Amino acid sequence: MEGRKRLFLCLLVAAQLCVSSTQVLRIGGIFETRESELVSMDELAFKFAVNNINRNKTLMPNTTLTYDIQRINLFDGFEASRRVCDQLALGVVAVFGPSHSSSVSAVQSICNALEVPHIQTRWKHPSVDNKDTFFINLFPEYTAIARAILDVVTFFKWRKLTVVYEDSTGLMRMQELIKAPAKFNLKIKIRQLTPGNQDARPLLKELKKDKEFFILFDCSYRMAAELLKQLSSMGMMTEYYHFFFTTLDLFALDLEPYRYSGVNMTGFRLLNVDDPGVASTMDKWAMERLQGPKQESGLMDGIMTTDAALMYDAVFMVAVASQRATQMTVSSLQCHRHKPWRFGPRFMNLFKEAQWDGLTGHIVLNKTDGLRRDFDLDIISLKEDGTARIAVWNSYKGMNLTETNRDKNNNVTDSLANRTLIVTTILENPYVMYRKSDKELAGNDRFEGYCLDLLKELSNILGFTYEVRLVADGKYGAQNDKGEWNGMVRELIDHVADLAVAPLTITYVREKVIDFSKPFMTLGISILYRKPNGTNPGVFSFLNPLSPDIWMYVLLACTGVSCVLFVIARFTPYEWYNPHPCNPSSTLIQNNFTLLNSFWFGVGALMRQGSELMPKALSTRIVGGIWWFFTLIIISSYTANLAAFLTVERMDAPIDSADDLAKQTRIEYGAVRDGSTMTFFKKSKISTYEKMWAFMSSRKNTALVKNNREGITRVLTTDYAMLMESTSIEYISQRNCNLTQIGGLIDSKGYGVGTPIGSPYRDKVTIAILQLQEEGKLHMMKEKWWRGNGCPEEDNKEANALGVENIGGIFIVLAAGLVLSVFVAIGEFIYKARRNADIEECVSFSAVMEELGISLQCYKGIRRRSRPHSGARSACIFCQPKRTPKREGARRDSST
Repeated sequence: MEGRKRLFLCLLVAAQLCVSSTQVLRIGGIFETRESELVSMDELAFKFAVNNINRNKTLMPNTTLTYDIQRINLFDGFEASRRVCDQLALGVVAVFGPSHSSSVSAVQSICNALEVPHIQTRWKHPSVDNKDTFFINLFPEYTAIARAILDVVTFFKWRKLTVVYEDSTGLMRMQELIKAPAKFNLKIKIRQLTPGNQDARPLLKELKKDKEFFILFDCSYRMAAELLKQLSSMGMMTEYYHFFFTTLDLFALDLEPYRYSGVNMTGFRLLNVDDPGVASTMDKWAMERLQGPKQESGLMDGIMTTDAALMYDAVFMVAVASQRATQMTVSSLQCHRHKPWRFGPRFMNLFKEAQWDGLTGHIVLNKTDGLRRDFDLDIISLKEDGTARIAVWNSYKGMNLTETNRDKNNNVTDSLANRTLIVTTILENPYVMYRKSDKELAGNDRFEGYCLDLLKELSNILGFTYEVRLVADGKYGAQNDKGEWNGMVRELIDHVADLAVAPLTITYVREKVIDFSKPFMTLGISILYRKPNGTNPGVFSFLNPLSPDIWMYVLLACTGVSCVLFVIARFTPYEWYNPHPCNPSSTLIQNNFTLLNSFWFGVGALMRQGSELMPKALSTRIVGGIWWFFTLIIISSYTANLAAFLTVERMDAPIDSADDLAKQTRIEYGAVRDGSTMTFFKKSKISTYEKMWAFMSSRKNTALVKNNREGITRVLTTDYAMLMESTSIEYISQRNCNLTQIGGLIDSKGYGVGTPIGSPYRDKVTIAILQLQEEGKLHMMKEKWWRGNGCPEEDNKEANALGVENIGGIFIVLAAGLVLSVFVAIGEFIYKARRNADIEECVSFSAVMEELGISLQCYKGIRRRSRPHSGARSACIFCQPKRTPKREGARRDSST
């Protein structure tokens, strides 16, 4: 008997030791319930987290976590105060909830007084004088969310945005965005949903009427689900709209009905769904929810919302902080006694120092205010296969594109396959024309042309079908004085059409209201005019082969060469000879190159005729040879160009360029009214084009025409010049031989496929056009439609008079030859003078100058031999010792 008592006592002691070794911690939860739900999502996540912690003993091996849950009604702050006092009396280490601001303030003040951590998982705007030291919020800090919204708007490069908010807290979250317009050139309109009314269709109707295509919705996920349904019923779920939802639960909404609508939808996601551990936890949650009560409408079945994930992470943060707390006891606290929990400050510090990789990413709290400042937000977008992450926003690093989004090569046909696009165009040869047929045609078969072939190629590449419609007012698109657009541009702005495939010029003003693809054709403005009449050669047409400058230079060269020849012939002693060779003792010597003879020699050589005058000295022969070479080149060039001038009919055009048009008023000129050509002259700041626009605007009724066909008729029947695109001029001149292009291109531009601004089709059409360009199909299509019957072949090349740039080099050769001859003549003179110095001891300078003076007398061709002069040795310029002749009878030459 005593043995049994001892055994019982041992077992009792062992049981007490076991109980004492396992610690029990209680946490309190205060949750608000709506009328439509039995249990709130936060309460389910709260229980789910506690159960997972207790099942997995790795986090709290010696501790069991229990909870006390209190439910209150919305906006009942008094009930919240009473329930939190009940929980504190039981003894809790932390209080979770409630979510509404009025109830939160009441609970927070009690927790702050009794020094018990109060944990929140919903957005709360902290006051400026916040002294709640026992407040912790795992929801991302509000200023960071505001910066994230601004960065997303900047990332998409929006210039016009409408902000629609649900309650006043939305304006607090939008403060960074509202301050942005002054810095980012952003126009913002702010609208509020009707409080307490989920029917937002009147507001959406106004947004649709005002063509607000970029809309930011700041609302709860419940309201977002209703808005999506109403947007769909309003016909706003199209590719032209871009909706940005600030709720963190966009991924949890049922977006299946909108996946293939083409709408652009962007939002934030805090859950790290790419992590395998997070995915596993969410799968467990989904299984439990599918077995439990039905979830709220609008959410996908079994999905975990962001608020539920934050509640789950908050419970785990309590477990992490409790694991680090040793010898901590929980005591019962009374609200009316105001005696705080003595372990409260220590546990609060442990909680702020704790870190955890939870469902919402890595959790780190700010030690000063208990807010979560360092976090990542996934930027998600709706695709045809569901929501996908396109970027990651970090609270410190900002926006960062994901590698999958940056490098992903999507098939360009994905978003256009099996879609029917409305295409607006305009009748313009050869781009769009009515097809000639004996049968009555309907639909797209009514038309043919370059643009129809381009459309067919684009549809083959991108996989879409199309319906071609002619623009209602028959205009391309221009802006009036009130800023209103017309034509095809207007239809794109109003989303009446998806594409504009026509000869629509890419301009600055159009690019601001619509988007363009890359150009499928490059061109410029030029002048269409009648072909000028031909002129017959005139009486003096033989002068045309050389320009007037060349004729003047040739005459000057002939005169200059004759003068140089005369001077050199008189200067060199080798051109002087004895006119009486039978009388060697004669003192007379003669020079044939008088001034008149020198001119006769030059003219004779220029006319390719001979002359009885022949140079004897080396210097004069250099002059003659270089002059003959010069005349050879000149006469050959003249002869070769003369044939062209006598056989080619020259065209006498009254205008040759835009400058000629601007300088006269006799020939009227203009362009198509409200076209890109007219806009170019209207907006141009170049003086010539401003003058031309002033002329056209002063005669709007006659200078500006309705279309190209009217302009062509006027060019053929009246004295009128049409300013139009060079490609159209090329097409017209191929089919009307009386018309031609005058001058070059005034500007350079291109035709592009127009789309509404922000259209997703623009980039895909651009890729297809580049593919057609590389394959050469664009060139083949142009050859097909521009090739005409052809005009009789004409030699349009006019013979141009030879100018200095053509034969100027021969004048340089001539000048070099003349310079060379001058130096040779000087050498000859010096050489002869030194030979004469063999006889005389010296030759004085005065004797040399006298000799030169006699030689250069242009009116004398005969002179006497000069006698030797004696003088002081200091006056000698050529001196050397006398030499005795070697043989007797040697004749002494006494000439200088």
